[in-house]
Parts: sequence; C-alpha cells; structure tokens
Amino acid sequence: MTISFEPVQGIFHLQNKHMSYVIQLINGSYPAHVYWGRSIRSGQLGTVIQYKERASFSPNPVKENRKISFDTLPQEYPAYGTSDFREPAYQVAQPNGSTITELVYDKHRIVQGKPVLDGLPSTYVEADHEAETLEIELVDKVAGLRAILSYTIFADHAAITRSVRFINEGTAELKLLRALSLNVDFPHADWDLLQLSGSWARERHIERRALAPGKLTVESRRGSSSHSHNPFVALLAKDANEDYGDVYGFNLVYSGNFAAHAEVDPFATARVSIGINPFDFSWLLEPGQQFQTPEAVMVYSGQGIGEMSRSYHRLYRSRLCRGEFRDRVRPVLVNNWEATYFDFNADKIESIARAGKELGIELFVLDDGWFGKRNDDTTSLGDWVVDKAKLPGGLEDLVERVNKLGLEFGLWFEPEMVSPESELYRKHPDWCLHVPDRRRTEGRGQLILDFSRQEVCEGVMAMLRNILSSAPITYVKWDMNRNMTEIGSAALPPERQRETAHRYMLGLYRVMEAITTEYPHILFESCSGGGGRFDPGILYYMPQTWTSDNTDAVCRLKIQYGTSIVYPVSSMGSHVSAVPNHQVHRMTSLETRGHVAMSGNFGYELDLTKFTEEEKELVKRQVADYKQLRPLVQFGDMYRLLSPFEGNDTAWMIVSEDKTQAMVVFIRVLAEPYAPLKTLRLKGLNPDFDYEIEGSEGLFPGDHLLYAGIPVVGLHNDFQSKIWLLNAKQQ
Repeated sequence: MTISFEPVQGIFHLQNKHMSYVIQLINGSYPAHVYWGRSIRSGQLGTVIQYKERASFSPNPVKENRKISFDTLPQEYPAYGTSDFREPAYQVAQPNGSTITELVYDKHRIVQGKPVLDGLPSTYVEADHEAETLEIELVDKVAGLRAILSYTIFADHAAITRSVRFINEGTAELKLLRALSLNVDFPHADWDLLQLSGSWARERHIERRALAPGKLTVESRRGSSSHSHNPFVALLAKDANEDYGDVYGFNLVYSGNFAAHAEVDPFATARVSIGINPFDFSWLLEPGQQFQTPEAVMVYSGQGIGEMSRSYHRLYRSRLCRGEFRDRVRPVLVNNWEATYFDFNADKIESIARAGKELGIELFVLDDGWFGKRNDDTTSLGDWVVDKAKLPGGLEDLVERVNKLGLEFGLWFEPEMVSPESELYRKHPDWCLHVPDRRRTEGRGQLILDFSRQEVCEGVMAMLRNILSSAPITYVKWDMNRNMTEIGSAALPPERQRETAHRYMLGLYRVMEAITTEYPHILFESCSGGGGRFDPGILYYMPQTWTSDNTDAVCRLKIQYGTSIVYPVSSMGSHVSAVPNHQVHRMTSLETRGHVAMSGNFGYELDLTKFTEEEKELVKRQVADYKQLRPLVQFGDMYRLLSPFEGNDTAWMIVSEDKTQAMVVFIRVLAEPYAPLKTLRLKGLNPDFDYEIEGSEGLFPGDHLLYAGIPVVGLHNDFQSKIWLLNAKQQ
C-alpha cells in the first residue's frame, strides 16, 4: 500500500495489491481523474487523459489551451458555472447572490493511518500501518472557500474512502447548497447500473439497467436512507456477473437523505457522484466554520459482483462495526412481537421464555407495548416508563424471572419518536419536528422528536439511561417507524431551517455514540420498520440490523440476497416466524423457515408455547446446529450461487476463511413437474482439499465440488430447502 506523488506531471497514485487510483493536476491547478481499476505500475500515467477541442459549446477556462474544457475534463470534484455543464459535486451561494466558484489546487499532504470524521460514522483503522490518507486542499480565494478532499486507501482491502471538508476562510457568510462526498468521471459510458430498491417489507431488491444519455438518480428524500432505495450504486461492465468482470461500488456511510447520480454526457463518458441529497438542503457556513461531508466507500472488483460484496463484507465486519460484539457470536433469541403484539402480561412472557429455554434459546426480547399505556400504536411513545398494569412487578421483576430461567433479556425501544397522546408531548409539544402554522402529519400515530436540538437529545438519553440501568438488559432493538414530514426545528433561525434534516442525523449519531459507549455489554440491533435504515452509518454504532419486517421465508430470499450485495451476513437479523405468515399469509415448512433464517443472526418470532412435540424436536436441532455453525455463518465469506431474481431456485454458501468449513443452502420455491436434473456448482472452496459432506459417504475433492458440482435430489412440493455441511479432511 502506497500513496505517491510525482511532481513533474502532478500525478497522485494510490495503490495496493487490489487496485490503483490515479489523479493528475492539470495545469498544476485542477485535479483530474486518470484511472481506477486493477493495480498498475506508474509508467506513462501522464499520457492517459486525452484532450480535444470541442468548439465553442464546450468553453475553455484556460485561455492558452483551447483543448481544455471542464465540460470534457474528467474531474475529481467538479463545480458548475465555469464550463462544466454536468452534475456538479458542490455548489456555494455567496453574499452577492452568485453560485460561481472555482476551486484550484493549493497543497496536499500524505499521512499514515486514517483520520476520524468529527461527529460522523466512518470506517477506521486500529493501527496506522493499515491505511494511508491523501488530503488535497483546494481554494477559491475570491469566495474565501477551502475544500479538503480526503482519500484513504487500505492495505488489505479493495477499498478507498472519500470525503470532503469545507472551510470558510473569508469574512462573509457562505451557504452550501450542495456538498457531495465524491465524484468519479469514467472514460466511457458502456456500463450497467446496479441499485438496491424496494419498499417496506420488500427491501433491497436488485435492479440492473443500462446507462443511457442523461442522468439516473437513486435517492431518498424521506429523512432516512429508506426502504425505497439503499445509499449504494455500482457500475458493472456489460459482461460482468457474479464471478466475472469489472465492478465499481459506491456506498455512503450516512443514514439520512442521500443522492447517487450516474450521468452520461454528449461525449459518452459517465459521471458517478454520491452524497447528502441536495434536495431541500443548505448549510450556512459562517467565517471560520467548517462542514464535513459523510464518508463514501468505493470498492473495485475485477472478479464480478461477488468479489465486490466480499470486499465490503470484510471491511464492514472488521473496520466499520465496533464494540464488544464485533468479533463475538450473537445469541439465538426469541422475540415476542408476532407472538403477542400488544396483548401480553408477565406470566405470558415468562411462559414463552421458559419454552425457549427448553429449546436451547439464549435471549428473550420484549418488543413493543411494555411502557406507558401502550395497548396499541396510538399512544405513549416518549413515555419510557414501565406499564405496571401489564408488568405489576416492573421491569426488574420480569428480567429477574427470565434470567432465572437461564436466558438473557432484551428490550425494544423507539427513542426517536413521540405520540401526540403521551405525557412527553403534553409537556413538550415543540420537541417534535414541525413547521409553524402547518399541520403535524402523523405516521403510525406518531411524530418525530427533533434530534437537531441538544435538549431533546439529552432528555431522550436520560430516559434511556434510566431504563437500561434498572435491570441487567443485554440487548436493545432500536426501532424507527416513520419518515420525516414538516421538516423544521423550533430551535433554528429561518436561514438555517434547511439544515434540520442533517442536524437531526448529527444529533442521532451523538445519542447513539453516547448510549452504545456507556453500555458496551448491550448488543444493539437497529430497526426501521425492518430495513428502512439498513446502511453503513447505523452499522458503525449497532453491528446488526433487523433486515425486514417481512419474515416470510420466500420473500426473505430476495431481501437477504439483495442485502448481501453490500452488507455482511453478520449484520442481518433473521428470524423464524409463524405460519400462515403474518405479512403474506404463505405456508412454508418449519425446516425451510429455519434454513433461510440461519443465514443471519438467528432467532424466532412466534409463540414457542404452541409448538407440537415434533416441532419442538426440530427447533431443538435447528438451535443446536446454529450454535455450532454461527462462527462460520457470522464471520465466513459468502458466495452467492443462484439468484432468486433470475429463477425458481436460490442458493448461497458461506465458507470459512481457511476454506476448511462450508455451509451450502439451496431453496426451491415452486415444485416443477417432470423437472430437469439439477447440479449445483460450489464456490470458494480450496480445490486441493478433500471435503466430507455430512450425510454422504466418501470424500469429495474440492475441485470436483467447484467444477463438477453436487446433485440436488430429494426435494418435493413447494418451498423446499436443503443444507449441506462441508468439512475439509485434515491433511
């Protein structure tokens, strides 16, 4: 891993064993993008960018050289207004009303390690030798604006992170109207765009489409990263698939409004940018003040989508997630939500926990309904006081009863919300996001607390501390069940109202940082109506996320498969629920539900007391098997074999880092009459190892499994599944 600078040609070369990223200073002033891809030697990098005069419709900012136009120059951080007519990376309003700026090179520095981002989540290093960082400083002396472009390349990961810090060095106020985290100009536009989109209960479905002249935008305007679109896009070579071809991934470490653009210009080049959504955003930058953009993580793969995914997985497991649970296996849990909803008491909860203990479950999680007067979803959010009508002995008594059974205890919260029907709202009606003289639109009967305000954050943290310190709680499910409307803050002046959504995220991150730091023994799981805020920003504070409120095993094939494009298995909460399924009313076997859920942080979300004796025995085996497999499942490398978006069958496998252990999962959705024979080729194994397959006789050479495959037999009826467990024979 090195970052070098060649001053004669103005070449910056960021390089590790996986890739090279090259920048050139044009005319000593303008950072231009030269190359990103497989690792290459420096050689003739100064000859890569081509120049051609494009007549007067691509104007020339450098009077002495009519071959240079920002309209055609591949730039690192472009502005609008001085000859580039494409999507800009930033825009700044000045006191005279102008938005014309021109940032030019001033200086740079190369440092060992990776600086932290103030107030924002980001990837990190544990030792300086793990990464190197380039900071390029650009200035606009007329505006008094300085921008520091930060690039970090890791030694052992095929990833570069980028962010930008703006500094007002002038004497007048500036207003940021746009502040994206990165821009990459590609020399051609012969790409497909891959995105992860959907809705509540249908998150992160894979969409792939060709770039075409004009602009494609993937964005959220909902105040969160959202169920609708994930803050991720990738450019894929036309021939790229799971195992072959060039793939470039872009993922924003942010949990609020974002925008990712892919634009094709008249000269068939492509521009990709990602960052905070400029829609309804501005930031007043007073003299001497700074603004930091979120971090974006760029991953290059020359071996298809699968290798890109594994690069993200390895980086996020080890250098994004933090805390005690980063490297620990996660407990098998039961959550009472779909078992009881709001209708429960202490005895009912204890009965489910007792049944769980008999089945080998390790953690009981009490979901919504334990506080205030919460008998439905119209009341009590914000009143984080135990409902003594349901739990007369209080939370302490219930936790003690569960602990005596040998289970740990977890609790559901929705700290960012308030019900209009609550003591908190009656006391502080101005604490929610709202705009004067406008209605306060409710979602699920609730409003959103204004986390841009310090006193609101402190008030929420005090309530959380009171509960979390009252009993030995070892797990928290942190939910968030609506998106933002009437985005305004009673604490901000008119000229700063469009800062509210971003200030909310900064406040949320402060709260999460404080609470997760103060309670390191608690495993925090994020949730937003399931996967509505499944993003790297949240994973920095909470190492796992409830993947979707849709627990149907068949629906989960697409949801979990799509999620795995970027996010590791260790980040996905996945439970077995009752049938008929509560979301789509499908009937699937307990075995298949277990097989799907075991490729995640495993648990149950149903009434365990209603199992038959036969079902109890199956669940006992599932729990015992998962306990043996979870180090592999949670920390192994995932290989996708068959896509649910492309056929009736879905398959994936997880392989240990040393290639000695693997789990292969196959699911057939619908039975087929007179079906063709099926052979499944495996991936990720060592071709020189011999493997035992549980339930099969003899040894199977690794190359046999990789290239000849294994037959899929014995599946009948709809929604059937099969698992193979492989262990390398010790040499």
